[in-house]
Amino acid sequence: MSNRPILSVRRLTIDHTLAGAWPWSHAALLRAVDDLHFDLYPGEALGIVGESGCGKSTLARALLGLQRTVAGGIVLDGHDLARLEENSWRAHRRDIQMVFQDPVASLDPRMTIAESVEEPLTALCPELDASARTARVTQLLERVGMGELGDRFPHELSGGQCQRAGIARALSVKPRVLICDEPVSALDTAVQAQVLELLAELQREQDLALVFISHDLAVVQRLCRRVLVMYLGRVMEQATAAELFARPRHPYTRALLASVPGAEPGRDPMPLEGDVPSALHPPSGCVFRTRCPIADDLCAREEPHLRKVGEGSFAACHFVQDPSVNGDAPALREGTVSKKRPAQSPA
Repeated sequence: MSNRPILSVRRLTIDHTLAGAWPWSHAALLRAVDDLHFDLYPGEALGIVGESGCGKSTLARALLGLQRTVAGGIVLDGHDLARLEENSWRAHRRDIQMVFQDPVASLDPRMTIAESVEEPLTALCPELDASARTARVTQLLERVGMGELGDRFPHELSGGQCQRAGIARALSVKPRVLICDEPVSALDTAVQAQVLELLAELQREQDLALVFISHDLAVVQRLCRRVLVMYLGRVMEQATAAELFARPRHPYTRALLASVPGAEPGRDPMPLEGDVPSALHPPSGCVFRTRCPIADDLCAREEPHLRKVGEGSFAACHFVQDPSVNGDAPALREGTVSKKRPAQSPA
């Protein structure tokens, strides 16, 4: 991979305005993404995981210019996409494309599969004539295993076939960044494996930078090199996939991994306590503290920020320690958290 990121997100903040229950009531602001930052490198697959409502899909829409941002930047080759007006996005639309969650609904029911794949070529590649567009569509459909199905309509195909068509459409304009928002969640397990293998092959062949959004940790572990864990719009942990799955640092990451069927039985489960709080009224300090088994008064007073806690690992937790820096600190099991919740005295 190149040492220079193709896409840099810095301090990105996104709000949703929610209308009041009555015409005279005040609108409310919901902070969907709060002070998020990461780099994406050419040829890299970055996984973004978290529970429903953590801001993953909002982030995807912002990267595509479909969601307005409040603050921060989205820099692609020196251009801050977050500052562009809608009509200025067209020049960059070829560079960033998306594979959507619902493979059938993402395709126009009145278009054949070949027409859907050709549509972005017509809109974004004026240098191609009709014969060149047809040749590229034919090549792409054959590459995704749909060579004989170009004249079919979406309702005549399975979900897996429609998702293959969606991948072909996204790749038709030769993007540099491909965003996949839960691309296999609507598919059967066997079909999921086929689509994931196809994505991995295409990424290697075309040196694509891939942002893969999912709630399925097993899928992310299989496909991604780095992982970013979100909770209530904020990043809890960021690490290489190998490091995160072997030595999760943040209590929330550990709880997510423990919830995966077939999780390693010997790992401290760090169980979640309570329900996810409302994003309209997030907790003070650490947003995860109301469900964290080791939270204390410090967590309520001060918001933890991402800091280095290992080689290539960053976590937003007051009690996570870097073993290389604080190796003699008292630690929870696996040496990742340096404070236990005080034991309750017997009644």
